[in-house]
Amino acid sequence: MVKRILSHPNVYSGDGRDETRTIRRRSYERENDVALINNNRTNSVPMITIKNSISEEELDQQQPKKKTSIGPINITTINKSNQIQTEIREQWSEKLDFLLSIIGFAVDLANIWRFPYLCYKNGGGAFLIPYVLSVILGGLPLFYLELLLGQYYRQGSITCWKKICPLLAGIGWAVTIIAFYTDFYYNVVISWGLYYLFASFRRILPWSDCNHAWNTKDCSTVNRRRIFLENCMNQSNNTINLSEKFLERNFLYENCSEELTRLKIVSPAQEYFHLQVYRLKPESKLSLAHMGNINWENLVCLAIIYLICYFSMWKGIKTSGKVVWFTALFPYVVLTILMFRGFFLNGSMKGIEYYIRPDLTKLTDASVWVDAASQTFFSLGPGFGVLMAFASYNDFHHNVYRDAMITVAVNSITSFASGFVIFMFLGYMSEISGRDIKDVAEQGSTLVFIVYPEAIATMPWAPVWAVFFFLMLLTLGLDSSFGGSEAIITALSDVFPILRQRREWFVGILFSFYFIIGIPSCTDAGIYFVELLQNYAAFYSIIIAVLFEAIAVSWLYGIERISEDIKEMLGTKPGKFWIITWCFIAPLFLGGIVISGLIQHVHSDYGKLTDPFYYKYPDWSHTIGWVFALSSVIFIPAVAIYQLLMERGNLLTRFRLAIRPWKERQKHINPDIIISTNFVDTQYPT
Repeated sequence: MVKRILSHPNVYSGDGRDETRTIRRRSYERENDVALINNNRTNSVPMITIKNSISEEELDQQQPKKKTSIGPINITTINKSNQIQTEIREQWSEKLDFLLSIIGFAVDLANIWRFPYLCYKNGGGAFLIPYVLSVILGGLPLFYLELLLGQYYRQGSITCWKKICPLLAGIGWAVTIIAFYTDFYYNVVISWGLYYLFASFRRILPWSDCNHAWNTKDCSTVNRRRIFLENCMNQSNNTINLSEKFLERNFLYENCSEELTRLKIVSPAQEYFHLQVYRLKPESKLSLAHMGNINWENLVCLAIIYLICYFSMWKGIKTSGKVVWFTALFPYVVLTILMFRGFFLNGSMKGIEYYIRPDLTKLTDASVWVDAASQTFFSLGPGFGVLMAFASYNDFHHNVYRDAMITVAVNSITSFASGFVIFMFLGYMSEISGRDIKDVAEQGSTLVFIVYPEAIATMPWAPVWAVFFFLMLLTLGLDSSFGGSEAIITALSDVFPILRQRREWFVGILFSFYFIIGIPSCTDAGIYFVELLQNYAAFYSIIIAVLFEAIAVSWLYGIERISEDIKEMLGTKPGKFWIITWCFIAPLFLGGIVISGLIQHVHSDYGKLTDPFYYKYPDWSHTIGWVFALSSVIFIPAVAIYQLLMERGNLLTRFRLAIRPWKERQKHINPDIIISTNFVDTQYPT
């Protein structure tokens, strides 16, 4: 039989124009017979075909066999002017390009600056129990599901969700906007790494001492702080026995450590970040309302980051797929080198002990389980549309199951291994500073831009180790940034095909807009702006969006439908484990994070109350933050209401029509159509 091929988008159920549609379809079929038979590439893409009298055997003789090479797909479409158009959708030039891209996206800065601290804070080795359970029952199923959807529908998030469940098509817009917001600040953080990398090419690192123009009288090096603690603790030395001596030493240490904090004595690394990278001078009275002047060094670093991103992505996955061979693999080389070096540092074993020493009593604390779940979710990154975008460039029968398992395993192992590296250096920092590890262990940007650089500055050959470390941060951040940008580019290009044809211009305009938005982040008080975006841009909104994703696929699209889709694509239906996790555990997993996060939510400020650079955000900034967060997820109910209004009938009928997936809408238009995966799709206009 000759197969007339319809594309996925823009085909809806009957609207009273059946006769006109039939006449137009017959005209298109005659033209498409020639275009289809002459097409010399037949990649496996899910689409709809129409039966007629020609047998499949005859068609197989006319069509060449499917090739196993990977390259662009010709997608033939017919516009409303009856003109045949051919669009090219790229495919990964190598299967490893895809695997390295999703590994590079999943393994990011959070693996370095958040997981080790959470592991230490939440019971050491005991934290691995809730973490592994969260990965298996929540993170892995959601990660795999998004790859499946992207590969099956071969579309970005916006058009993909429109086909899966039109009622919740707003999910696609929501996750695209969230990825858009995230890029506002994420690339700024990467630019800090570039700033430090440039500063590392000096004989003496600029954050190693207090002899610079930006330093204050409160600046104190590691050795001076250690001497202060020793002198303070030696003031009282009246002990009776060994046990009392131990108790008194702990008591004296706590008192002296509090005195050190009260005096607001700061390290050179703290002052370098706050007074040189930024300009948070107390006399300037900076705030969100008065952010000061532009720091031109920061702005230049941000511009360089966007230039790197542009020339890595302007040609699509042909270029970004090759760049990730370096950005995804190089961090492991550096991590191995730093682990080997850290093993021989004084105090490294003490740091490892603090890191992995199990405290099973912590498992009774609900916050530990919430931390494990949130770390799993944000580390793997389902819901940003990145996985869907990357998978949309796969061959239809690509073994995405294998890649999902490999990526999740690599991500988890990287998180755990990076903890050894971080805590080896924190143990060393504790040893040379005389402070307990609990007083030097931090998370987030404080860890990688203040604590860790200060530890490196005290080592022999410090500039060499600094270059290695900041190159690692740079590459870790860049491939995750590539993923976020590709999610936006793919999603919008599938909605507006003209953007794909003008990709170089589109990517250039997108990054130029990002750069303009990033200018406030490069002012004297730009760190306040970055932290505000980081607190509100994605946390609650992305979890809510993915919660609706799980509900849409499992309960509205239906587990039977998704199982048949997977069988069509991979040859077998998913097992009971996947069905149970998608239908029940994943929604509970996400709902638990949202509820616990809202219950425990407190307005964040910059730094700790005892820090010399502490800043309390004004109430109006939190209001803006919540508006910012809701501006993305509001698309989910807004589009749902719109879809219900566009359907006909009573409310129940409208609901049933609005959740009808794309494929079934095609069957409603023409009962003779069947599903095939052997041809390149061709579009009939509606």
